[in-house]
Amino acid sequence: MPSTDHEGAVIGRTFADSTPSFPEPERARSGSPNVVYVLYDDLGWADFGCFGSEIATPTVDRLAAEGLRYTNFHVTPLCSPTRACLLTGRNHHATGMGMLPNFAMGYPGYTGQLHHETATIGEMAQSQGYTTLGVGKWHLTPMNHFTGAGPFDQWPLQRGFDRFYGTPDGMTNQWRPDLIEDNHWVDAPDDPDYHFTPDIVDHAIDFVRDHRNGDAERPFFLYVAFCAPHFPHHVPREYVDKYVPVFEKGWDATRADRLARQKELGLVPPDTELPPPNPGVRAWDDYAPEDRAAMVRLQAAYAGMVEHTDEHLGRLVAALEAMGELDNTLFVLFSDNGASQEGGEVGSMNAMKFFFGYESPETELQVVKDNMDSVGTSPDFINTYSIGWSMAGNTPLKRWKQDTHAGGVRSPLVVRYPGEIPDPGGIRTQFHHAIDITPTALDVTGMTAPEQVKGVPQKPVHGQSLRYTFADAGAPTVRTVQYFEMNGQRAIWQDGWKAVTHHEPMLSLELMLTGDAEKVTDFDADRWELYHVDEDWNELDDRAATEPERLAAMVERWWEEAARYDVLPLGASINGMNGPPITGRHGLPPEDQPAHP
Repeated sequence: MPSTDHEGAVIGRTFADSTPSFPEPERARSGSPNVVYVLYDDLGWADFGCFGSEIATPTVDRLAAEGLRYTNFHVTPLCSPTRACLLTGRNHHATGMGMLPNFAMGYPGYTGQLHHETATIGEMAQSQGYTTLGVGKWHLTPMNHFTGAGPFDQWPLQRGFDRFYGTPDGMTNQWRPDLIEDNHWVDAPDDPDYHFTPDIVDHAIDFVRDHRNGDAERPFFLYVAFCAPHFPHHVPREYVDKYVPVFEKGWDATRADRLARQKELGLVPPDTELPPPNPGVRAWDDYAPEDRAAMVRLQAAYAGMVEHTDEHLGRLVAALEAMGELDNTLFVLFSDNGASQEGGEVGSMNAMKFFFGYESPETELQVVKDNMDSVGTSPDFINTYSIGWSMAGNTPLKRWKQDTHAGGVRSPLVVRYPGEIPDPGGIRTQFHHAIDITPTALDVTGMTAPEQVKGVPQKPVHGQSLRYTFADAGAPTVRTVQYFEMNGQRAIWQDGWKAVTHHEPMLSLELMLTGDAEKVTDFDADRWELYHVDEDWNELDDRAATEPERLAAMVERWWEEAARYDVLPLGASINGMNGPPITGRHGLPPEDQPAHP
């Protein structure tokens, strides 16, 4: 008697009494758009031209002119947690990425890898008819997993990408990157002109072309995660030289000029004022001319890297346009956190000293002075700029990367989606967070967040689509609350108000290893601030003393959100940092790297 198998084929004794079955592969909804995420690394809120910068970013400016700029968009204060939010649509602690994957603390919110119950958009899209492609920085998997023996379950291909090319760790030498392709290590091309950023874009273009040659009707999801402009700030010399005269005016004047441009562009209210200088930032004129020249050179390398990245992003945009794909694509671009404070007071030629303690400003600057022609251009240095330039990068916001004040968690966001935006070049001011991006992509494409992925029941998506803002600049914000936490830094936004506290010390292994343990974990000693951010845009008027009841209620709500999203135990990320970061190929520190993968 014939039988029917699970694919619907009828199986008899011979083909004469059997019926074949040819199941159709899963197809996306007809006309579904492509989705492109572009993520910058450690870029300040004011570092794009269309957000007030003097740095040339014509590609981003074009995307903004044809789309929208969001001025009230938020991320987490560090790279991997933001990437977890972006790719899963869930709060970072709930995915297991409460900190970096280089550290695992033994608690649900701090596993150093993404829970399988929080699928990435790649995993969602693969099951719904999309090809999924990733290039650039990953940094969502413990580095000791990247061996020839695995385990492979947290490599990009096992977390939803059909193809992946890039670096697995949080930073890399742009001239000599550590690289993986799909499920194996590869060597960088033997090319004297090699640089990681154009290599990323080359692979992105090739991946899309290969996809279209295979199935032009099938939409794609492309994730482009630049390592730029994270240190080391490596870029060809002509880009560095270009920006030396631009920044000779110093960070104080740069900051004032950027705010003036932001007002002209309508990005900030006309009465916006600059906050006082961030802690540790001295006036530009306090430094001797030769010291200023060294610090200008470090900033010029950063600025050149931003322009260089934009130039190569332009090649990707042009390729998509030439293929006829650009106008059928939801294009989303932002930074993973604010500009970095990790260069210390004056910057350095070895940014890894941040983790153990910089030498005196005089010593750090002397190394720069002795190697001025090598700043940005040599693979032998891990150069980075000073906190004064970081402050200017975040104009007009307070603090920087690692902080839950606005300078750490507010990012420039550009969204381009032709056909649904009636005012190209418009500005949107609704509150949004990185967890809202993937819900937006699901909304636009018609995909859903599955209840199960690969047989694993899924946690609900936490974000909300921001598509409602595309056609309506005046639409009220639909979100009501969002918590923030990183290394004991805490904040909560609720209905236009924000409570925030700064916890010392932050991400410094020297302090973690040798500091006062009670100071590290005494969260009750932290002072909470309160801002009505709907009116006080950049957190200048602290109302903690005048509205203590509102503040107390918001702090209590923070604890509720913390319990709901696996933030607790508070301090896990700090006390778990009991050794230097695991970095580099095979989880070894750079000086112990094998010559070949």
